[in-house]
Amino acid sequence: MYRMVDLITKKRDGGALSAEEIRWFVENFTAGDVPDYQASALAMAIYFRGMSPRETADLTLAMAHSGDVLDLSHVAPVVVDKHSTGGVGDKTTLVVEPLVAACGLPVGKMSGRGLGYSGGTLDKMESISGFRVNLTTEEFMSQLKELGLALAGQSADLAPADGKLYSLRDVTGTVPSIPLIASSVMSKKIAAGAHAIVLDVKAGSGAFMPTVKEAAVLAQTMVKIGKSVGRKTVALISDMNQPLGFAVGNALEVREAIDTLKGGGPEDFREHCLHVASHLLVLGKQCKTLNAARSAGEAALADGRAFDKFRALVTAQGGDVSQVDDVELLPKASLMETVPAPKSGYLKEINAREVGFASVALGAGRLKKGDPIDPAVGIVVHHKVGDRVGKGEPLFTIHANSAERLAEARAQVLAAHRFSRDKVKRLPLFYKTIV
Repeated sequence: MYRMVDLITKKRDGGALSAEEIRWFVENFTAGDVPDYQASALAMAIYFRGMSPRETADLTLAMAHSGDVLDLSHVAPVVVDKHSTGGVGDKTTLVVEPLVAACGLPVGKMSGRGLGYSGGTLDKMESISGFRVNLTTEEFMSQLKELGLALAGQSADLAPADGKLYSLRDVTGTVPSIPLIASSVMSKKIAAGAHAIVLDVKAGSGAFMPTVKEAAVLAQTMVKIGKSVGRKTVALISDMNQPLGFAVGNALEVREAIDTLKGGGPEDFREHCLHVASHLLVLGKQCKTLNAARSAGEAALADGRAFDKFRALVTAQGGDVSQVDDVELLPKASLMETVPAPKSGYLKEINAREVGFASVALGAGRLKKGDPIDPAVGIVVHHKVGDRVGKGEPLFTIHANSAERLAEARAQVLAAHRFSRDKVKRLPLFYKTIV
């Protein structure tokens, strides 16, 4: 029998928790016998003191086995999943998963809510009226078998310890911790049963890992965990020094994803999605090479199969498909303002973190646990780093439901844009692949 205060103190002072202590914490936290304030204190101690690879693996497995662990082998020979460590404007799942499923490879994903300034896939999908993310395990498995695609929140039966800890991290300043991110991501992936996983690990101002070096450490940690439990795992280190695509905010991002699925969308976002999808198709043995996978993905976008698969997903989970067919029916903000460029020059920076925080302040994210989400609000930037912008040209557009919040967002997003008189190199989409 352990005492929670002893575990907190041990980790606070830099000690390593034993596998038994970690299992005890996870079991009792899941059962409700460890209060939120003590779990938050332990998370903060882990944030400052870190965890060894052994501790991180023990925490991952304890959380994965805090509930059911799905066996998807009877659903399909290979089921794949992707996970992003979070970013600003990162609506990749909404395109990649139907795209891969349209190529014949089943995709089963358990997604999360927004964390800090990083948007959540579930919040975005709930912009579509009626879309149901709370599938039972039986519904998840059945839909995956019939449609080849399921996108749900964590059911109470799958990694429940992570579900509880995830919501606490969001509001206690403990999101950017490698052990907590790695164990959270991989516990969900292990519990959800995917045979092969592609991890999209962000690096930059709008990522929880600000440098490529730190992102690589996180990626290597997760890849090792995945391989240790027999899951094919690949990590891609991608850029998050500016928003991905143009739209930041739930319904705005859904619109952009639908546009991309119809063959349009921002060039950087489309390219990002095709690259991630290609790795999934190769890892899931649907295609032999990345070039072949790229061609398959492009064909699924061009002939409408990817959009049709997204439409089928929305229909299967109770969403109003008319909002997919006509994006003008998605939630709209009452106030819109396009802000002009204050000067001419090349865009040197669009600080993704500041844009993300401005979006949260508008109501697109949560400032504290349980905050409601306003699906209509957000920001659309009109340029990328390296673009030449003339004074007075549209720089960004704010969608708001409060004049006061709009004014605050205007100042914050304007400050996030920095100009240079000299030409500026464009940012790369990806930095490296870790296998």
